[in-house]
Amino acid sequence: MRRRYAISYDISDDKRRTRVFELLLGNGDHVQFSVFLADLSQRELIVLRTKLLQIINEREDQVLIIDLGKETRSLDASLEVIGRSYEPPSRSMVV
Repeated sequence: MRRRYAISYDISDDKRRTRVFELLLGNGDHVQFSVFLADLSQRELIVLRTKLLQIINEREDQVLIIDLGKETRSLDASLEVIGRSYEPPSRSMVV
């Protein structure tokens, strides 16, 4: 079963921040400056946490992982936007 997670980070070091950004980009949708939405299985979440722990400095950095519920729930049902409307990133297959 897959669940939807909001993942945000606060990392001051440019190198670590870039590595976390690239890792999350491969696992979810970049929705705001340091915020991603990701639909992950339990196994994928464990792998992601492990990789994050290998990148961040646990004393200086912070990554928040918020469980938004089952992936089957519509994002529109979970998301309230104030201001400019949210437009999901378009995904295209590269061959």
